[in-house]
Amino acid sequence: QVQLVESGGGLVQAGGSLRLSCAASGRTFSISSRAMGWFRQAPGKEREFVGSITRSGGRTYYADSVTGRFAISRDNAKNTVYLQMNSLKPEDTAVYYCAASLEYGTPIEQAGYDSWGQGTQVTVSS
Repeated sequence: QVQLVESGGGLVQAGGSLRLSCAASGRTFSISSRAMGWFRQAPGKEREFVGSITRSGGRTYYADSVTGRFAISRDNAKNTVYLQMNSLKPEDTAVYYCAASLEYGTPIEQAGYDSWGQGTQVTVSS
């Protein structure tokens, strides 16, 4: 069973930064064989795409709302993916989820991801 566990969420003031981590576990599961993505869901809204990264980490793709402020990286040796969030805004408040995909490239559709974490809360105060 694949498990993804997010951490690093919390409360931060507008303009601040947070780094989320997503650690994968499971005897035979390695994130190096998966594209990885981050999604978020704000209260009363549908879950939306934030960004994704290729299997090697060579390419990333971001939603327009976070481009230039967020950055995804990965350490396949540690089986961990990161989401660095800078210049945070109150509208970034949401539960953030990481997910793993067998697709190549930088998948953006939720249906392309087959493993999900439980989410971590990020709250940005104004």
